[in-house]
Amino acid sequence: MSNSHNFKIAAEKIASDERHRKTIQFNISRYDAAVSKGMARYKNVELAKQEAAAIKRDVLQNWDSYLVEFEEKISSRGVEVLWANDAEEATACIKRILTENEALLLVKSKSMTTEEIELNHTAESIGCESVETDLGEFIVQVAGERPYHIVTPAMHKSKGDIAKLFNEKFNTPIGSTPEEMTEYVRQRLRKKYTSAEVGVTGANFLIANIGGISVTENEGNGLMTTAFPKVHIVLAGIEKIIPEMNQLGLFYPLLAAHGTGQQITAYNTIFTGPRKDNEVDGPEKMIVILLDNGRTNVYADDEAYESLACIRCGACLNGCPVYKTIGGYTYDTTYSGPIGSVLTPYLRGFKDFSHLSFASTLCGKCVEVCPVKIPLTDILLANRRKAVEQNLRPRAEKILMQGFKLMGSKRSGFDFISGKMKNFGTKPLNHSGWGPERTMPDFANKSFSQQYRNKKSK
Repeated sequence: MSNSHNFKIAAEKIASDERHRKTIQFNISRYDAAVSKGMARYKNVELAKQEAAAIKRDVLQNWDSYLVEFEEKISSRGVEVLWANDAEEATACIKRILTENEALLLVKSKSMTTEEIELNHTAESIGCESVETDLGEFIVQVAGERPYHIVTPAMHKSKGDIAKLFNEKFNTPIGSTPEEMTEYVRQRLRKKYTSAEVGVTGANFLIANIGGISVTENEGNGLMTTAFPKVHIVLAGIEKIIPEMNQLGLFYPLLAAHGTGQQITAYNTIFTGPRKDNEVDGPEKMIVILLDNGRTNVYADDEAYESLACIRCGACLNGCPVYKTIGGYTYDTTYSGPIGSVLTPYLRGFKDFSHLSFASTLCGKCVEVCPVKIPLTDILLANRRKAVEQNLRPRAEKILMQGFKLMGSKRSGFDFISGKMKNFGTKPLNHSGWGPERTMPDFANKSFSQQYRNKKSK
């Protein structure tokens, strides 16, 4: 079956799952309350968003020079910089590094870019255990799942779900509180940190003018991941570049406020190289892998390139009515929600993933909440047009739209289909397509224009 067909089946199933809906509504409601408080701290959040958007547009205008500057600066401090054109090249680099360093265990801080290339599977394929150290990532790894959300990987699980999972996997008490489960994971991971040969992180920002890697997190796991292992691998998408270190004062609060509602994330670390001879902590080696993996395909498109400004705050997912209905797994891709629907066709091919750009109401909430002002709805519409131009849409849809064009081009035809025909055409949706939990409303037998003319003639 096609990805589009699988998406439709999965969406229909999860949309009818009341338990899933309640869990997501509860978790996102807490996010909404926190973000509301976070935004209230700004005197003028719109001005901050405009400034951030301008910086990211400048990056896209001068992308190559900023990346070269970053490479030159960080390489001068003994960091090895590797460029990976796609997931296959990145995987080959990581396999080589793990093999050369005889790694049997790696610890990994939260990183969606590592999910993009399935780093955990890569490590395990050569006999190296890979352990997620972010609590949410740890939970979904134990469950044998992927991250459900860009920022909160276990958003789809309640505390009861997690207690049951830990009871089954670790024999912890079934009635464990969140604090008790967190303490259990903390103690379990301590041993992993001190035993691992390799630590892996992503990058929230690549800082060009100092050659630095900025990682933001709330648990301290990123610091632990890089403090004990002898080798630190950074896997970063090439769009993460920003020009100057002083711009973090703008981006840190924007990312925190939109991502979790915080004034600023708890731990904000800038890595500029391996430890020096007179330093006690830190890795002996540091390797940065700069990943393309379809990003230059996005950049080459005049209508989609602005999506590379994304800072992965997850705000568009939390605001999207479609995401809140069908959940993160239905998209079947690394990046879900509006930003995933925009990016994925370019990263993984329009043939298999153009249907995601149709999974949107175009309500504009994603554009409203985006901290860097990405015109997501415009790009979604452009992607839809490209899918039609590439003949990737169902033939029945094309026939239906041609019929609507023919009937709707004249007032008489439009009155016909917007009157009695509406009820005739929509009733079948009660049984297929709309779902058994909802009923199509009964429409008026006459169109508005017909009713208006009748009223005016009296």
